[in-house]
Amino acid sequence: MKFSLVITYLKEGNPEVLESIKQMDYPKKDYEILCLPGPGSPSIYRNKGADIGKGKIIVFLDDDAIVHKDLLKNAEKFFSEHPEIDIVGGPQLTPHNEKGFARISGYTLSSKFGGWSTSNRYESKKLNLNADDTYLTTAIMFCKKEIFKEVRFDENLFPGEDPKFILEAKEKKFKVAYSPELIVYHRRRPTIKKFVLQIFSYGKVASSRESFLTLVKRPFFIIPSLFLIYIIELFFFAITKLSIFANFFGILYWNFNLHSILFIPLLLYLFLTLIFSIYESFRNKDLRGIFFLPLIFPLLHLSYGAGLIWGFLIRKK
Repeated sequence: MKFSLVITYLKEGNPEVLESIKQMDYPKKDYEILCLPGPGSPSIYRNKGADIGKGKIIVFLDDDAIVHKDLLKNAEKFFSEHPEIDIVGGPQLTPHNEKGFARISGYTLSSKFGGWSTSNRYESKKLNLNADDTYLTTAIMFCKKEIFKEVRFDENLFPGEDPKFILEAKEKKFKVAYSPELIVYHRRRPTIKKFVLQIFSYGKVASSRESFLTLVKRPFFIIPSLFLIYIIELFFFAITKLSIFANFFGILYWNFNLHSILFIPLLLYLFLTLIFSIYESFRNKDLRGIFFLPLIFPLLHLSYGAGLIWGFLIRKK
């Protein structure tokens, strides 16, 4: 047995990923499928799958993913060419048939302006034989079975258990890589509410698993929180300092005086949001993004920033 495919899920019925697995161009005798449903953290079942799997390589897949037909064929080729690698993953792309908000929100995830280094996970990049947690998630991850003797998924952590797993594996000198040929297509959140909750939870977990000093060394992870604090302070400043007048036409006149300099960072951010919204719309050949991305980018940044702050408050309490 070469591969053990571990799929965890929390809902009734068959995971969506099973249908695309059936279409793979790979001998069925060389892999097994382990569907492990249940309540609680997915990490419990990932660790269990790693223990009971008969394959030399444990493959973690999200239940709502769609695998490329050559996924296992390309994985076998990768490990034959790079036997020194212990863990490897690939891009989780937005499905071609994704529509509406889900499709457009995917553009923010794959954008440098949207997620900075974590955008590596959501679009095809060059081969990287020294990858880190900004490249890989358990939506698509191949691990040699023997590494689970030393590294386990944190069963008390969700989401964010996969970046922690990668960081601990690298600390123990296991080699981590990223291959653009290991492709899955991953469903995006279909509504604004679900998108905001997803990004908020990413921020909350990031602050619960890493110290503040660690995050400071990776400043782009704390910039959204600083920006959120700036927006809140700017709001209260506007209430207390801004003079509002109405002429007889009912038109409001705002007298900023010398304090208008405080609004420069906000204006700069809005300008960058507009520029990147236009850029991502043309890059993805979807002009609808020009109208929706100026809203979705701030939702992503502020949700992550709020989650990071909330996570630190909970941990301190």
